[in-house]
Amino acid sequence: MKSFFITFLLLLVLSLFPVSPVEAKSFCRLLSDRTICILSIKRSAKNYWEYRAAVSVDGVARPTEVYNCRDRLRVRQDGKVVPFEPEGVGEVICNLMQR
Repeated sequence: MKSFFITFLLLLVLSLFPVSPVEAKSFCRLLSDRTICILSIKRSAKNYWEYRAAVSVDGVARPTEVYNCRDRLRVRQDGKVVPFEPEGVGEVICNLMQR
């Protein structure tokens, strides 16, 4: 009976402390004096070479864009297609996902 009481008391005390959620860390890489962080990334189910990613460059967040690793193109939210910059975000995403 005593062990039941101690267990109950311990559970009661532990339930009073809020459990903080685990924070997901973004993946960051330093390239050409710029800090590139991948905030979220998801691979396309239809086209395995395409990724939808939200990134930040030097702390400035960009909206989610489509990165085409096969053709080295980025599709912005407005639909404009632009080539990857040398040592830019697209290269970081494709090199990371290639592993």
